[in-house]
Amino acid sequence: MGENIEKELFINRELSWLEFNKRVLFEAFDNYNPLFERLKFMSIYFSNLDEFFMVRVGSLGEDAENFPDKVDDKTGWSVKKQITEIYKSVERMGDLLENGYKNIVKELKKFDIDIIDFNNISRSESLISEKYFYEEIFPVLSPQVVDEEQLFPFLKNKEIYIIAILETKNNEEKIGIIPTAMEDQYFTFNADGRKKVAFISDVVQFYAEKLFPNFKIKEIYKIRVTRNADITISEAILDSDNDVDFRGIMQYMLKKRRILAPVRIQVCSELSEKMKGFLCEKLDCENNIIFKEKLPLNFSFGFSLYKALRLNDRKLLFSENKPVKCIKSEKGQLMKYIAKNDLLFSVPFQSFGVFVDLLYEAADDLDVVSIKISLYRLASYSKVVSALAYAAERGKEVVCLLELRARFDEQSNIDYSKILEDAGCKVIYGLNDYKVHAKVCLITKKHHNKISYITQVGTGNYNEKTSEQYTDMSYITSDNDIGADAADLFDSLQKGEAVESARSLWIAPNCYKTNVIELIDKEILKHKLDGNGFIAIKINSMNDIDIMRKLVEASKEGVKIELYIRGICCMRAGVPGYTENITVKSIVGKYLEHSRILCFGKDGHEKIFIGSGDFLNRNTRRRIEVFIPIKSSSARKTVLRILEFCGKDNKKGWYMKSDGSYCKKEISENDVIFDSQYELEKYFKEKSAASKKK
Repeated sequence: MGENIEKELFINRELSWLEFNKRVLFEAFDNYNPLFERLKFMSIYFSNLDEFFMVRVGSLGEDAENFPDKVDDKTGWSVKKQITEIYKSVERMGDLLENGYKNIVKELKKFDIDIIDFNNISRSESLISEKYFYEEIFPVLSPQVVDEEQLFPFLKNKEIYIIAILETKNNEEKIGIIPTAMEDQYFTFNADGRKKVAFISDVVQFYAEKLFPNFKIKEIYKIRVTRNADITISEAILDSDNDVDFRGIMQYMLKKRRILAPVRIQVCSELSEKMKGFLCEKLDCENNIIFKEKLPLNFSFGFSLYKALRLNDRKLLFSENKPVKCIKSEKGQLMKYIAKNDLLFSVPFQSFGVFVDLLYEAADDLDVVSIKISLYRLASYSKVVSALAYAAERGKEVVCLLELRARFDEQSNIDYSKILEDAGCKVIYGLNDYKVHAKVCLITKKHHNKISYITQVGTGNYNEKTSEQYTDMSYITSDNDIGADAADLFDSLQKGEAVESARSLWIAPNCYKTNVIELIDKEILKHKLDGNGFIAIKINSMNDIDIMRKLVEASKEGVKIELYIRGICCMRAGVPGYTENITVKSIVGKYLEHSRILCFGKDGHEKIFIGSGDFLNRNTRRRIEVFIPIKSSSARKTVLRILEFCGKDNKKGWYMKSDGSYCKKEISENDVIFDSQYELEKYFKEKSAASKKK
């Protein structure tokens, strides 16, 4: 494939991600969604964007400084070009964001909820806000005047500051800075028969003159700095004490992350040239990282506002999902069932509790000698950790591979590592060269000197909280070949090695991508023989150039390929002569689509796998990932039904156009609206009800 053609076929990773985040934002504008869910989607958009700047833009900034000649392997863009295009793309969203926020504020008013505009504040709002300011805010503020004696303070990551140009009685100018970080970013009250919401930063800005009584305020702004969070383990090791253990190095890394360079400055109004120059000098940055936004600089309030207002109108939220049990089983009989039947469950439609029950049952089983598990992200109060601790207390060997490098969950995992060790579990921290992202658990039994296994492989984390919010799948089997592969995996991890080969499991980085490409090749050959080649893949993201080239090759040979990719997709679909046999669909809905399904073939001849990895370079090259073959006929039927429902989704599905942009298909009056997540809720409830009747 020629270089020029590739530049037409492939898309820059960062711009593809921004296109995905735009799809998230459009859920905030969709009247089909309840009002507070729309507000939540807007908060998700900004939370995603914060992390994108901290990680992706931060990483590119480091590359621009250290590897200026590095180019994107898909578009040929330089690092500087990529950063420029990112900033342009984000800036173009300004009007859309402003109008979207105004519409949500307008809709809130219909429910007697006002977000206070301090440029147009009523008397009652002013009186209550002033009282709150003096009683709750003023006593904890620490305003500072910057001059030759007082240095410019460090501005913390993602916190809002009020910054002002002050004038003394002698006409001298100084800079005033007020941190606004408090436990809550807003407060609520009732006035005029309505519910009012006031942001702390707005209140502080409104009463700023009370904090600088000896000065005249000439200019005043709200600002928020986002800092690079992309510090590597190797950098932390070089900077820290060499005698510190791995857990200590991670703690050092977290401290250093807080002081890295700014990658974005958000402001609520146009900065004067004087203020712009001052900030760029003090923060050591260029003015192209300054973004003016006419909406709250910290949008996390959308996650908590419904509860804070003490609302009880369920119409303002999505209908509550009550997960059903995936199996009708008596207490203590789960392992006996799995010994004869493979078990598949799909959250959030089915309960994650079956896995926790399995751990407790294994802990009490006299034949169980060990439980080994890879942990990546855990809930704040983890039932899985409690079950593992219980197993250790019951005398089982419990080995936990706890990946301390799960970004932004590092401190949580450090804390859990101590808890698990105190409970008697053996905790290992993964490999130097590869992050362990696999979701695999191995229960080993010994009966009359015969070893047997129960193996669980999942697409998502052992996290009860996200199991209510993400679509994920988990497969549990007593297949001894699979168990032996899992045993080899944990043996290798304990030695600090990556698995070189496996019998049944696909284990990245050495035996994942090669297997994917091999099965694509088989579908190409099959299509040449009988014209029936077919591939369906559901993942979160794709940018691995080798896999994309192979999919292009398959499309050119006529193989029909259906890709369900929620986020990044760096290959254009529907390009005549190249990807015209490929469709790409992104589903963005009530739940975060997170399950990974690989299906090769059709009409009863499918080879189906589920697992933890996407088709990103990091998954195929730099992580330990695990995929498991789905052998049970009932499980295969369920997985294929999920893919079928994804294909039918005309409500939450976005289709990629040949230029790389996305659109929704227009729904006519005669079309039946099909929301795949809603239909899957119904499907699993009906399946559960049918099993109870047996």
